Amino acid sequence: MHARMANPAYLVPDAGHAIGALMQAMQHDMEQGIVPAATLMLAAMRGSQINGGSACLYADAAEARKAGVTDDQLITVAAWRQSPYFTDAERAALALAEAATRMNDRSGDAIPDAVWDELVEHYDERQRATLILWMATSNLFNTINNIINDPAGTTWN
Repeated sequence: MHARMANPAYLVPDAGHAIGALMQAMQHDMEQGIVPAATLMLAAMRGSQINGGSACLYADAAEARKAGVTDDQLITVAAWRQSPYFTDAERAALALAEAATRMNDRSGDAIPDAVWDELVEHYDERQRATLILWMATSNLFNTINNIINDPAGTTWN
């Protein structure tokens, strides 16, 4: 398998710089522990699973391991509601990840009140901002990689 073309972020330099700046900001929040890195990676993995993004899912899983995500969590993240391996805060982040990734599947509020209320219970406003931007960025990368048909193991190596 080969990508259809080079990553557009590399071909449009100003876009690449803007995406790079966004990634730096997200990396800073992760390094500062604004939201635990493991939680961010689990949320990204769930979004990548829903989007069918093999390149992102591959990269997310590798980063999740580095962040301390357990094998039990990696194996069951797609079925997190039925899995005992996630904290309530991680569950709130995973619910946001699903809702943010599937917003167009619903009419009305993109994020159901129940999902938002659970998020507010576990995360302050700065943490919620980090989670929201993290999922928006993750979905951006999934979109780019899926359009260009980038296979697992190539983009992030």
